[in-house]
Amino acid sequence: MSALFQPLILRGVTFPNRVWMAPMCQYSATAEGPGTGAPNDWHFAHYAARATGGTGLVVVEATAVSPEGRISPYDLGIWNDTQVEAFRRITRFLAGQGTVPGIQLAHSGRKASTDRTWTGGAPIGPAAHGWQPLAPSALAFDERHPVPTELTVDQIREVVGQFADAARRAHAAGFEVAEIHGAHGYLINEFLSPHSNHRTDAYGGSYENRTRFALEVVDAVRAVWPEDKPLFFRISATDWLEEGGWTADDTVRFASELRDHGIDLLDVSTGGNASGVRIPTGPGYQVPFAARVRAGTSLPVAAVGLITEVEQAEKILANGDADAVLLGRQLLRDPSWARHAARELGADVHVPDQYHRSV
Repeated sequence: MSALFQPLILRGVTFPNRVWMAPMCQYSATAEGPGTGAPNDWHFAHYAARATGGTGLVVVEATAVSPEGRISPYDLGIWNDTQVEAFRRITRFLAGQGTVPGIQLAHSGRKASTDRTWTGGAPIGPAAHGWQPLAPSALAFDERHPVPTELTVDQIREVVGQFADAARRAHAAGFEVAEIHGAHGYLINEFLSPHSNHRTDAYGGSYENRTRFALEVVDAVRAVWPEDKPLFFRISATDWLEEGGWTADDTVRFASELRDHGIDLLDVSTGGNASGVRIPTGPGYQVPFAARVRAGTSLPVAAVGLITEVEQAEKILANGDADAVLLGRQLLRDPSWARHAARELGADVHVPDQYHRSV
C-alpha cells in the first residue's frame, strides 16, 4: 500500500490520507465593517476545490486571534462570532468531502500591518487600515518595518487568553484540528529566538524563558481544545543564522517539551524571522529538519517545502522522514494533486460523485 495514502489517526481524528494542504494566506478578507476578517466566497471556493481534489487535511490560512494579530488588514480572523458563522460554511463542506478541516491560529507580532503581498507587502499606517505592531522587544524586522511596541507582561497574558478564545471559537466553527503558528518570524517565533527577543524579564534571555510564552499558549489552547481532537504546532526549525538565532538543536529539544504539553504533531518549516539571510532552497530542502525531529523524539511530524512530485512525497513517508506532507504552492497549481497522486500510485482517494468521469 502507498505510504502517502495510508490513513493516519491522531487522538480521535482519522485523516484519510497524508496529502495535506499547508496554510497559505489569501489576503482576501474584508478590511473593515461587520464582516472584517470573515471568510467569503473566495475562501469557500479556494478550500472547497482542494477538498474535492482528495486532500486529506486542509489547514486554513493563518487566522488572527485578534485584530492586531493579522499580518494585513485583509487577513482572516477568529476573534468574534460573525467570523465563526462564516467559517461553518467551509468546515461543513470540507467534512462532507471526507477532508479533515483544520485552522492555523496566529498572531503576526512585529510583522503585522502590511499590505497584500502582490502589491509589495510594505508596512502600512492607519490611513490604509494599519495599526501599531506588537512584539516581545522593540526591534524592527528590517529597515522597512516600524519599531514595534514591546509587550508588557499583562499584554502577554492577554494574548495567551486570545489564543484560548480563538481555539474555543475554532471548535464552535467545526474545525477538527487546530495548529498554533510558531514559525516564520511571527509573534511566537519572535519570542523563541534570541535574534528577536532581547527581553530581560521572565520571557527573555535563557532558553527556558524564551520558550515560556509558547508553552503558555499551548497550555491555554490545549485546556479548551477538545481532548479527542489533535493540536498541531508549526515551527521554524532554524532562523538560518550562523549565530544568535533559533537552531535545529533548539527545535529537537523543544519538540519533546511540546509533546509533553499536549501537541500531537509538529509542522516543520524554517526561516522568516531574520531578514536578508541566504536560505539554500531546493526540492524538499526542509525535509531533513522534520526527519531530525522525528528521529530524535516521539512526536509525529509533517514535512513541508518544495514538495511537488508524487514519487518525492511517497519517498519522504516511506523512508520514515515524516508522517505526512504539507503541500503549498503545488496545491495552488493543482487542486486535485491528491487524486492524480492516488492514480499514479494505485491507491484509493475520495472522488465526488459529480467527478466520477475523471477517474
